[in-house]
Amino acid sequence: MAAPKKGRRQPGQGRPGRALALILITLVALTGGMFLSGHTTPRLGIDLAGGTSITLQARSEPGQESAVNQTNMNTAVGIIERRVNGLGVSEAEVQTQGTDHIIVNIPKGTNEKQAREQVGTTAQLFFRPVLQLASGEPAPEGSPSPSASGSPDEAEQGDGDKATDGKSGEPEATPTTQGRAASGALKADATPSPSASADGKADPTPSPSASEGGADEALMKKFEALTCTDTEERTDAAEGTKPSEPIVACGQNSQGQWEKYILGPSAVAGTEIDDATAAIDQQGAQGWLVNMEFTNKGKKQFADVTTDISAKPSPQNQFAIVLDGDVVSAPYVREPLTGGTAQISGSFTQESAQDLANMLSYGALPLSFVEESVTSVTAALGGEQLEAGLIAGGIGLILVIVYLVVYYRGLSLIAIISLLMSAALTYTIMVLLGPAIGFALNLPAVCGAIVAIGITADSFIVFFERVRDEIREGRSLQPAVARGWPRARRTILVSDFVSFLSAAVLFVVTVGKVQGFAFTLGLTTLLDVVVVFFFTKPLLTILARKKFFASGHPWSGLDPKRLGVKPPLRRARRTVPADPKEA
Repeated sequence: MAAPKKGRRQPGQGRPGRALALILITLVALTGGMFLSGHTTPRLGIDLAGGTSITLQARSEPGQESAVNQTNMNTAVGIIERRVNGLGVSEAEVQTQGTDHIIVNIPKGTNEKQAREQVGTTAQLFFRPVLQLASGEPAPEGSPSPSASGSPDEAEQGDGDKATDGKSGEPEATPTTQGRAASGALKADATPSPSASADGKADPTPSPSASEGGADEALMKKFEALTCTDTEERTDAAEGTKPSEPIVACGQNSQGQWEKYILGPSAVAGTEIDDATAAIDQQGAQGWLVNMEFTNKGKKQFADVTTDISAKPSPQNQFAIVLDGDVVSAPYVREPLTGGTAQISGSFTQESAQDLANMLSYGALPLSFVEESVTSVTAALGGEQLEAGLIAGGIGLILVIVYLVVYYRGLSLIAIISLLMSAALTYTIMVLLGPAIGFALNLPAVCGAIVAIGITADSFIVFFERVRDEIREGRSLQPAVARGWPRARRTILVSDFVSFLSAAVLFVVTVGKVQGFAFTLGLTTLLDVVVVFFFTKPLLTILARKKFFASGHPWSGLDPKRLGVKPPLRRARRTVPADPKEA
């Protein structure tokens, strides 16, 4: 076989140095990001860190059996997550199990009694009149404290959300379907229209005083000091408040900016909402809407509060829809809504309209939860299981390394370094995924990482065997690597695709800790492809140029004699006998 011309690469060799440099730079970047983020160890799940697992069963009142459905259960999960996160527990796991159970896993370090009180009660939904309103974002240094909004001209609010009341008079805004007339405007993004004068310029009118807004001095001080971007401050502001007392609360507008409110005593409880649904305006003028229907008692209460606040200046012509102390919407009212129905319209998407309708419905439905079981998980138990799992994984890893050394000799060095590279990438990514997406390492996830050792080692074996097959056919090492890689690549990709597909299906169809196993298995399978393509193959390509491997040293794992390669047969000269009889 003719040697390749000097300076010309064998097909499939590429630029191995660049690939190695790329993966090493990636590892350095991930490691640097890990230290810069301040997280150098993976977040641990409840089974490793310890904590409390609470099982809740949903129950409905007689005559309302349909209240326990998938939609309301999912809404309940979201509300419980908000409650637990309000305690500063971002590691909590909240998920449905079956059709009527919710599992809440709270890691160690959380006040168990407080957490149980938070997750075991029905959502508290109230309609409260708005007394004061200001920005909840931190004020820039040197700037005055934000003041409450003034009174915008009503025409400036005309682009807000529209409200309908089947019992109202002639429409003030765009007519609605089914003969309902627009009788006000409700802002769905929890923020009133900007304070402006009739000429459209900013209104320099100072904010109302505490006495004008109906708030006492202590509440006003609490309002001025509140920063809504701070989770603890938001939680503390809502704690201990009663429906009959004014409160300070926060909410986000459609731009994601925080606003803070002083709210009066509850005017209507969420349990007085008979129904709330999301629908699209059939006339197409208002987009997605949220329809509310009140009970007989709620109808009178809602009529009283809208009659009272409709004549007031902004922001006191608004009422806030408060769920568990957070303002989810703060619509304003132009006219009394006395018909027992109301309609919120504006800049809704289908998703946001359905979310608000679910919140309103959930606060009204006779859906409660019974604490079925509470289990304390100790870190010692999880630690023992983790230790046993790591011992098993260590034994498996040692056996794999012993097999590689015995069977592949020098090539085992490449496999071991590749395994270390895969382990380093897996560790750094798991650490960074903790604060990024809330990934927590639990026992099943550790099992997934251990299983991945075999998957990664299998890829190396496939590649090495393809190269050895080429050597058996009489090729030298560099051409063998170049020709064996395309065949090995196809096999590795197919194998890893099957493993990744299995992990993805398992992640989708399961819940809880099994998802940790599926996620880790899928992650390590992807990293196997990265390591084999950008580390193992380039490293073998470079080492194939070294004499130890290229000459087929007995300890290289590529010794032609050990591989059963026979020297090529030389043709002997044929001699013609002098005597034809001898032939």
